Amino acid sequence: MHIDLRDLNLFSLIAETKSLTRAAERNHLSLPAVSARIKDLETEAGVRLLYRAPRGVALTPAGQSLLRHARTILSEIEHMKSELQRYGEGVQGSIRVFANTTAVTEFMPEVLATFLAAHQKVDVDLQERPTAEIIRGVLDGMTDLGITSGPIAADGLEVHTFSSDRLVLAVAPGHPLAPAAAVRFSDVIDHDYIGLHEGSTLQQFVDQLMQNARRRLHIRVQVSNFESVCRMVEAGVGVGIVPESAALRHRRTMKILIKQLDEDWALRERHVLARRGEALPSYTQALIDSIMNHPGHAASRARSRKRGAH
Repeated sequence: MHIDLRDLNLFSLIAETKSLTRAAERNHLSLPAVSARIKDLETEAGVRLLYRAPRGVALTPAGQSLLRHARTILSEIEHMKSELQRYGEGVQGSIRVFANTTAVTEFMPEVLATFLAAHQKVDVDLQERPTAEIIRGVLDGMTDLGITSGPIAADGLEVHTFSSDRLVLAVAPGHPLAPAAAVRFSDVIDHDYIGLHEGSTLQQFVDQLMQNARRRLHIRVQVSNFESVCRMVEAGVGVGIVPESAALRHRRTMKILIKQLDEDWALRERHVLARRGEALPSYTQALIDSIMNHPGHAASRARSRKRGAH
């Protein structure tokens, strides 16, 4: 099957405008030319892509599938153009990193501030992704590195474990769970909960815990970051599960209590993932080293060893 990038652009524009006429105008083509190109595209694909009606067009299921792929391909093309332009401006390298919520919000800003200051001609594209997409992205070559937490079960990966963190429950001082020294997840389900946005790795993990328990949390509010979770907890809106590193930091400025979660899954190791056998550029290896040697990670390893001694 041969599909031209110009046809993908045209098809995406038709899907956006829901009109062959408007797509033709914006592409500076005649309506017959657009109709002919879409007919050729349908012939090449072997399926019908559009439903035609007097007031416009709609995508068939096959057309919806093509649109998803087209947008991915066109986005990658734009990313490639931007990256090549940066090389033309003197950039020596670019690193794409897929990372979970904790990495993006908690420690990668500090890691990248130090790394980029020492590597002036290297760019980093940091994207928050769910764990499954991170692993798949590394294996498929969509990203150079991945940063995850928790068990990793996938062949073809080099796994560099650099620190550990514990999930804890943040509660307000007057909350019914405040007197408890530690809580189980089953205790949390009975109370209003502050969740993260749907795309967050931690929220997906909590959603899976709910499925396993065959019960649902009452998610009162969903917010975009751990600071907002802690602020909502402080205001008495509900409780929230956050990494201990975030809870300790926000406890300095907020009236929240930290409750240990008496669950095996609460203690999580953090990993940097790379594709096994891949010859990494020196600057990519340097970023791995920066993550591994970040001072905050040494502190988390020390806390983990201290708990283990008890």
